[in-house]
Amino acid sequence: MSDIKEIIAALLKFRNERDWEQFHNSKDLAVALNIEAGELLESFLWKSHEEASKEKVQEELADVFAYAFLLADKYNLDVKDIVLDKIRKNGEKYPVEKAKGTAKKYNEL
Repeated sequence: MSDIKEIIAALLKFRNERDWEQFHNSKDLAVALNIEAGELLESFLWKSHEEASKEKVQEELADVFAYAFLLADKYNLDVKDIVLDKIRKNGEKYPVEKAKGTAKKYNEL
């Protein structure tokens, strides 16, 4: 079992033991993911990136991953496949010879 599948299985077990699946529709998982991403941002609010608490970032990032994995599971998406596919697509939009060292969007390269 891959690490990601092991994580998803643990999340599902945790959720199902508490009868929380009823609350985990796609919309609410996406909303929860966004809220947790906001809480991750809060770790950096009014601070330099060096001042952010690593422990707080770790906690909020775990929540972001958890909801993202649950949402992927809801749609029966393979996390590894979709991330690798996105990297491939981004490689086409951002070829090294044009994108290296710049933060410009692909349509500005």
